[in-house]
Amino acid sequence: MERERTVGVMSALWSVGAGLLLLLLWVRHRGLEAVLVHHRWVFVCFFLLPLSILFDIYYQLRAWAVWRLHSAPRQHAQRVRHIQEQVREWKKEGSKRYMCTGRPGWLTVSLRVGKYKKTHKNIMINLMDVLEVDSERQVVRVEPLVSMGQLTAHLNPMGWTIPVVPELDDLTVGGLIMGTGIESSSHIYGLFQHTCVAYELVLADGSLVRCSPTENSDLFYAVPWSCGTLGFLVAAEIKMIPAKKYVKIHYEPVRGLQKICEKFTEESKKKENSFVEGLLYSLDEAVIMTGVLTDEAEQSKINRIGNYYKPWFFKHVEKYLKADRTGVEYIPSRHYYHRHTRSIFWELQDIIPFGNNPVFRYLFGWMVPPKISLLKLTQGEAIRKLYEQHHVVQDMLVPMKSLEKSIQTFHVDLNVYPVWLCPFILPNNPGMVHPKGNETELYVDIGAYGEPKSKQFEARASMRQMEKFVRSVHGFQMLYADCYMTREEFWDMFDGSLYHKLREEMNCKDAFPEVYDKICKAARH
Repeated sequence: MERERTVGVMSALWSVGAGLLLLLLWVRHRGLEAVLVHHRWVFVCFFLLPLSILFDIYYQLRAWAVWRLHSAPRQHAQRVRHIQEQVREWKKEGSKRYMCTGRPGWLTVSLRVGKYKKTHKNIMINLMDVLEVDSERQVVRVEPLVSMGQLTAHLNPMGWTIPVVPELDDLTVGGLIMGTGIESSSHIYGLFQHTCVAYELVLADGSLVRCSPTENSDLFYAVPWSCGTLGFLVAAEIKMIPAKKYVKIHYEPVRGLQKICEKFTEESKKKENSFVEGLLYSLDEAVIMTGVLTDEAEQSKINRIGNYYKPWFFKHVEKYLKADRTGVEYIPSRHYYHRHTRSIFWELQDIIPFGNNPVFRYLFGWMVPPKISLLKLTQGEAIRKLYEQHHVVQDMLVPMKSLEKSIQTFHVDLNVYPVWLCPFILPNNPGMVHPKGNETELYVDIGAYGEPKSKQFEARASMRQMEKFVRSVHGFQMLYADCYMTREEFWDMFDGSLYHKLREEMNCKDAFPEVYDKICKAARH
């Protein structure tokens, strides 16, 4: 019996080895670049998916070990001192170059890699732990490289979650503060930054500073969207709310652009909705989803959409549109929070065209998705140029009152579907992003991800046209995306008054580049 098992294992290993050998011979025959461009799924399925699994296992084991040993709080102070020492060493060397974090550009979720990493002084910041869960204050204190997947996995078993859990497991707290983050609960809580109650930063002089709405308040309001150009974030305190087991979600197909906008606006204004989201499948077809948190569920209507063999969420939602029927389901809360993760919204269908096929899902769905960072690292120059000219990933934040006009503009200039609609409340706080008037205003994030079908699409010209429109309605462009604006246009979109004031007062001009110089198209490749 043992001998037969050994023979079976050896046969399987020989089969896998023979298959890999044939694959390598085929890649050698076709050329690596040709395979990466025209058959990218081969490389992704055979190499990146297994490698992504190993990445996940390593980080999950590390997070579990750190928390079990209670070593994170003790080591945090030591790690922060090391960052301060690096900054002071930079000053001793004469402050000849700007500083930036030493995290490799390919590890970020942004699709582009910053060129500045090669020319700036890299400050190593190894801060990726949950530090403290304070149930009394309902606040969780975390380091900047803690990811959304890591944080929800940590908090949910304790009965807690955070008010805004931006999509995709790999998004980090630091990126969501220094950039921004949004989720379908943002119509109640605002952007990710609006759920934070304090930040801790190492400044250009090496000092450690805590800021909150009542302590160093100017710095607190200036940090979001600043992209690390005011100091190095070393910790953040985020509000917590009680977690519930399920999200009761209601699907409603809506047809006609005017009706879509009216229904979406109406649901976004209802505070009794814990979540509001829209998926636009064409100019005049959409599914509007509303959800409420609950601990009770009808067993026959529970949908564990996060299980690896389940259909991709956007495809599942589309069934309601095609059948022209409403529906109600109960989705486990953590599955709901990360509902778009497995398909990277709908980007994975362009990388693995058969990824939603039931056979693939059941056999290989447990390995999905590939790490965005690994996709970036291995994309090569040919794919980068191809994506730049024939692919768009943009989130534009516009006032809800301009929704219909904005969708029409997206359709004419891009014609990319599905389109993600996510409402959020924007308070009139100081900082780079706030409403034009003096009052809180309801906004919407319009997310376009995919290959534009517009015949006149040309990356630079089309995106500049989009940026001009967004400025005209007093909207904002998320800074992870390709930005073609000039410096003057950028500061016409964003309010730089507080930001520039603090850069002057804190002597940041010699320490960090201006935010525009980190995010503009010329600064990335």
